[in-house]
Amino acid sequence: MVPMKNEFNNTESKNNVNPSEQGSGSGAVVHKRRPRYKGTHPRKFSEKYKELNPELYPETIEKVIAKGSTPAGMHIPIAVQEILDVLAIKEGENGLDCTLGYGGHTRRMLEQLKGKGHLTSLDVDSENIVRTEGMLRKEGFGEEILSIRHINFQNLDQAAEEQGKFDFILADLGVSSMQIDEPERGFSWKHEGPLDLRLDQKSGEPASERLKELEWDELAGMLMENADEPYAEEIARTVTRAIYHKKPVETTTQLAELIREAVTSATKKDNLKKGELEDLLKKSCTRTFQALRIDINQEYEVLYNMLEKLPEVLKEGGRVAILTFHSGEDRIVKKEFKRFYKEGLFSEIAKDAIRPSKEECFRNPRARSAKLRWAVK
Repeated sequence: MVPMKNEFNNTESKNNVNPSEQGSGSGAVVHKRRPRYKGTHPRKFSEKYKELNPELYPETIEKVIAKGSTPAGMHIPIAVQEILDVLAIKEGENGLDCTLGYGGHTRRMLEQLKGKGHLTSLDVDSENIVRTEGMLRKEGFGEEILSIRHINFQNLDQAAEEQGKFDFILADLGVSSMQIDEPERGFSWKHEGPLDLRLDQKSGEPASERLKELEWDELAGMLMENADEPYAEEIARTVTRAIYHKKPVETTTQLAELIREAVTSATKKDNLKKGELEDLLKKSCTRTFQALRIDINQEYEVLYNMLEKLPEVLKEGGRVAILTFHSGEDRIVKKEFKRFYKEGLFSEIAKDAIRPSKEECFRNPRARSAKLRWAVK
């Protein structure tokens, strides 16, 4: 922690130096001041220098984590030790990380390989993969030990064609905290941003366009199937009515306001206290955005396709671990693992889902909904 702080302090002092005073040689480094913002605190995410460079503020990070929150701009890998226990990675093995994300699980699995064997990491997010690969390459993980591919994990058989069958496979189905915290991605109703929700912004259509195509009953069905939303019909009617009357539903906050309107109206007769209503509103917003994200990215179809190919890309004795974050995903994984076991394709499967510890859930609230299931071929 201390070296990071000293490094940052040195950078700050250099930032106060006029670039012309640093020499005109080709090796001179020009340090730019961070952007100014109005008021005492930055409001726009692009101005929040701590969130954009959290590694430079270790003391702030520890304070936020100690309060039971996840620092904005950071992704904390979930159930790391539980995953490593299940996968039991050995030196020289060939592995697959289906969801590279910010590289948290990838790093820990590489540590287990101890410079021998190989790990292939996949990611569908074209922006995230560039950032994470850059970090991992700088840390010394070259192509000989780590291959990173822009492939949707439903096509994990393509990775097997390149590297051969795998000794271990991990699929973390959660959305990266980095994606959630970036308003321009549109994953969170808490921040103003375009209503996008695509994991790969270079393909498919954003949620704002998808909503225009749906009848109210189709949207209600999506909310119930993908998120078990109790006010699905009310929300669907309110959103589709707004779109019919040409009201803009182009941003995250515009959709969130319609959800609030629908749920508030639906619970009028319940005489809820202000705190109870706010809790309901937050949950409905979260579930609605989740349902839309699943639909936009066809996440259930992708998961089924990946699971169908699992047995054929695993070596005999190979282990697989899948981390899910909502009941729909967990039901699919549980059902398919049981089917493979009955068909003799898996020799062992988890009897029950493994949950992160209470301590981890406190330090990282985004771990609370996680469930880990495993199987052995």
